[in-house]
Amino acid sequence: MAARLLAGIILAASTLPAFEAQAAPARIILLRHGEKAGPWQLCALGNERARALAAYYLGRNAQKSLFRPGETPKAILAISMHTLDTISPVAQSWEMPVIFYSVMPEPRGDGFHLSDKQLGARTREAVRDMLTKPEWAGQTLVVNWEHDHIAKADLDHDRMAAARDAAKDLSEPAERVTLYDLLRLDRLAGVPYTWPSDTYDYFWIIDFDAQTGQPSAFTMIKQAFGPPFAHIPQNDWGKSDSGKSDSSKREAGSPAARAGCI
Repeated sequence: MAARLLAGIILAASTLPAFEAQAAPARIILLRHGEKAGPWQLCALGNERARALAAYYLGRNAQKSLFRPGETPKAILAISMHTLDTISPVAQSWEMPVIFYSVMPEPRGDGFHLSDKQLGARTREAVRDMLTKPEWAGQTLVVNWEHDHIAKADLDHDRMAAARDAAKDLSEPAERVTLYDLLRLDRLAGVPYTWPSDTYDYFWIIDFDAQTGQPSAFTMIKQAFGPPFAHIPQNDWGKSDSGKSDSSKREAGSPAARAGCI
């Protein structure tokens, strides 16, 4: 009986909002990092995408700027080396620093990998700052993140399942670990539950209500570049650059494969 009661308390705690918005931004422009060559760096295509993002969408005087007239980014956030490399050309164009919630690859098994535990912890830290920093209130933030911790349904689902099994060794309440759950994007229509692994070319734009601090509107925009970046893949959501579904392997002759991307 005690174990069941503890499980119920833990599950209830885990389903409450992670943070109470005290100073929510007006808008978050959210994107994933560019294509990568390994645990530390982007591939050639990813580096080109980084430059294209600054030139076309996010940099100062961008050709198809996502910023509204008179609007500028108040802060630019990143979490890994891939995201730092991707967003640096944007930050340089604005002469701004990148706020780096650093998670670095760690040796594990057959190579170097990012720690899910560290990604979850730093994601929670970033969201706490987004929703409580008074200097960010009512402003526009650019957030470049790892895709699994933008949205991945089974990450939070697995932790909720563990919370229900409190009779086992569970010393801490389950915690939300994705931007989707921490920002309560489930309250908005049309927000995908999971960011597909082969999808690099979309923005999520999230608006917040000034009175409640809650998310109030969602828009998803596909990246489409012209010269000199017209060759950068512009895939439909959930499709790889070979045109196949996200679960299919890239073809050897695809643009990403030719650029040495994994």
